[in-house]
Order: sequence, then C-alpha cells, then structure tokens
Amino acid sequence: MQKYISSNLSVGILGGGQLGKMLTDVARKWDIRTHILDSNAGAPAKNSCYRFVQGDLMDYETVLNFGKEVNVLTIEIEHVNIDALYELENAGVLVYPKPTTLDIIQNKQTQKAFFEEQKLPTAPFISCENKKELLAHVSNSNFNFPFIWKTARFGYDGFGVKKIMDKAAVEALPDKPCIVETLVPIKQEIAIIAARNPDGEIELYPPVQMTFHPEANQVEYVYFPADISNEITKKAHDITHNLVSAWEHIGLLAVEFFVDQKNNLLVNEVAPRPHNSGHLTIEGAYTSQFEQHIRAILNSPLGKTSFHEPTIMANVVGPPKLNGPFVYHGINYILNTPKAALHIYGKETTKPQRKMGHITLSGADLDVIFKQIKDLKAKLKLKAN
Repeated sequence: MQKYISSNLSVGILGGGQLGKMLTDVARKWDIRTHILDSNAGAPAKNSCYRFVQGDLMDYETVLNFGKEVNVLTIEIEHVNIDALYELENAGVLVYPKPTTLDIIQNKQTQKAFFEEQKLPTAPFISCENKKELLAHVSNSNFNFPFIWKTARFGYDGFGVKKIMDKAAVEALPDKPCIVETLVPIKQEIAIIAARNPDGEIELYPPVQMTFHPEANQVEYVYFPADISNEITKKAHDITHNLVSAWEHIGLLAVEFFVDQKNNLLVNEVAPRPHNSGHLTIEGAYTSQFEQHIRAILNSPLGKTSFHEPTIMANVVGPPKLNGPFVYHGINYILNTPKAALHIYGKETTKPQRKMGHITLSGADLDVIFKQIKDLKAKLKLKAN
C-alpha cells in the first residue's frame, strides 16, 4: 500500500454504486487515487473518486481501455466483462479478484457446480439452459413444488430469485439459463466475510446473522453476534477459509449460509467483493470491510476483524409506489441517538426496494439495540419531492 499513498499510482473500481462510494471513502483517507467506471452519470461514487468514467461495464473495449489506465483493478459488482479482465491481467494489470475466480462466481450454475466439486454442503440443484428444459424437469417430477428459481446471471439484491409454487409460476418465468434448488427449511441465514492478500494472509470476520423483509426477497437487518453455536461458527469459518484458499482469492469474499431446522450448514451464495452483510463493520469492527478490501488488493497487512460490541445494521430502501426524486424525513431521530450512524448512498432517485442507505447502531445489549433500530428505521421516511 505504501507506494500507492500520495502517488500517481491508481486503483480502478468497476462500478460506482454505494459499494464503490464506500471504497473511495477509505482510499481518500489514505490519499490513494481511485478511478471509477460506471454507466450511470450520477453514480454515488462519482464525487468521491479521483477520476470518473461513464461507460458500460459489460462492454469489452470500454473495460479494456479503462483498465489500461490503472495499476490495480477491482470490482464492486460482478456484472463486468470477463474477457477484458483476462486481457488486462495478461498485460500486467493486477486484477483482483482474479478473472478465473470471477468467471466461476459470475454464473450461479458454475458457482454451484464448484461447491459440489469441492464437496461443500449446498442445497440440491439442477441447472437448466432454458424454460423448455426446466418444464421437462417439472413434468418428470425431478423437483417438487415449491422450489427456488434463480437466474444464472445478473441477479442482484434479491432480484432474479423466486419461490415457485406451481406450474403456472414456471410458465411466467423468463426463458433464460437458471438453476432450481430444493426449498431448504431455513432456521437462520448467516454470512462470513473473509479477506486474503497476494502474500496469502487470510483474515475472517465473525459470523453475522441476517433477517429478511417479509415480502421482498431482500435483507432488512444484519447483526452481530449471530445466534449460533460454536460448532456452527467453526464449520462456517472452515468452509469460508477453504473457499478462499481453493480459489487463491485476493480481496474480500462474502459467503452466505443457510442453517436448516436440523442445524445443518449449507452454502447459499458467494460474492467476491464488499457485501451488504459487512456494512456493520464500518462502526462495529476494528477494521471495516471496505478498508480490509483495499488492504488486501494492495498486499498490505490485514486488519483486526473482531467487533467492539453488539452491532446491528438496517437497510434503508425505497418505499412502495415511490419512483423518482425524493427527500428524507426523520434524520434528526438518528442524529440524536448515541452510537447510531446514518449512511446515505447519494442516489438521485428512488424506486421500490432500491437500497438508498443504511443505519448502524451499537450497544451492550443486542435485544435493546434491535428495538431501537427498528424504531429509527420506522421514523426515517423517503417522501416524494
């Protein structure tokens, strides 16, 4: 990292959403130059980077030309042109995560197949290339209703995932490659974030637990400590460590797990970047996930990952039926609450369930701060401008 501080060396980030914005916050603290590529002219990270380029993350030439201007290239979203990353890596640009790893993770079919090859516990699944193939599996009773359908590519923030109750719901699905999974009787959902640098140093954060919005397929709260046994914690840490090592991954890797009703642990999905489940580390842990990612990709010593005290994060999302410009109401309630932190992502417009920010709250008693943050979340309103 030392050579990047106050120098002409630069870090490129593919994607300028809230994750990119929070990465640039760390880079600015250390006077590291960041370049952002994003298709949105008003991307949240635009005003906090050294250089902003508007362009399509899936376009080969755009990504290639952008990458040639930086020394280290990383991502804040998986939906990027892989061929350009391979070309940049061959040209000597340090691309983290490695294109080979991203190539697997970018597609849920290859991601799940990798879990099977590594003998990692995961929900039973079938890959389908189109709707005709999916309907054939349904007709042959290879899967019982209800089951979970996931688009193979370009799912994000709960979009591209559906619970399928009957054949009529199958008929309504888009005709695209997908996976279908057995519906797991979920007791809990947890996540672990790992970091690895090029020297091979690995650090794991403690497990956090996630609760989901009752209607939207989206995380609503993430909290530490997770309500799980030491045995499950150790298994989750071992699986995460094995994944990071198997891929020789560089940067952050977030691993989401199901804990079923029999306390079996199953890998759900992974993300090779900062992740929504790690936002509470900004205030709650000694080293935030965003700082840890910068440390890792610049081959610096990794930071301490333990938490100061119980911490909870609540996502702030666009309300139903509101599309377009908006204003916030109720911010003073948060500002007047000790140990509460408000993060606004800087998006110019909202829409239903769009992630607009988050609230973090720490305290000695998890039950107490859970009640407090629910109250704060209820008081923070997005209203039409």
